[in-house]
Amino acid sequence: MTPRDAAQEPLLRLIDVGKTYHTGEVPVPVLHDINLDIMPGELLVVVGPSGSGKSTLLNLIAGIDTPSTGEVWFQGANISRFDERALTSYRRLNIGFVFQFYNLVPTLTARENVIVSTEISDDPMDVDEALRLAGLSDRADHFPSQLSGGEQQRVAIARAIAKNPQLLLCDEPTGALDLETGRKVLGVLSHLNRDLGKTVIIITHNSAIAQLAERVVRLASGTAISTTTDHERVRPEEITW
Repeated sequence: MTPRDAAQEPLLRLIDVGKTYHTGEVPVPVLHDINLDIMPGELLVVVGPSGSGKSTLLNLIAGIDTPSTGEVWFQGANISRFDERALTSYRRLNIGFVFQFYNLVPTLTARENVIVSTEISDDPMDVDEALRLAGLSDRADHFPSQLSGGEQQRVAIARAIAKNPQLLLCDEPTGALDLETGRKVLGVLSHLNRDLGKTVIIITHNSAIAQLAERVVRLASGTAISTTTDHERVRPEEITW
């Protein structure tokens, strides 16, 4: 459950979700019995070691993969039953994805990387506004090779939010960054959540980042072993690791 008003409808709901892959005829369970409600405007951090199922969980929420058991619901629609065309539409219209290693197009400037994202959205944000929110107005015409790692990650965030998605999914967004640069990236994500009301989910192995969240889910061996809501959120510049 969540710390928010129980009468509020979840943006996303996972019910008894499990995922099993197969290596030949050998089943490899990755997730099992995941029950989770994610509310509009929430900042949720999912923490767990490598192999705990974090990335698989994010892929199921994103509609990149489908569960083996259970259901994933988004705004009252069971996306677990969507065909590939419907899943593509779901991702295009509702999901902004921030990857650990940026995934920028090296031959495009920061602005052009963001423009690519707006071209697949029905209601995109202004490109320069997205870059401003990411603190990159003065770097908009630079290519990725001319940007630091932290700046490239903030371009990735600008690209994700320029779609104007309801849900921003972040896969180890500070994993390749040093502390000070990571704080800047977390500052952007916190601002998007606190001030613009974006729903943000961050998966990470770094438990220090959990201090940023309203709610923390801890995964181990494919199971949610605990949920924490009774901690005080701290500012990104106060986080250390």
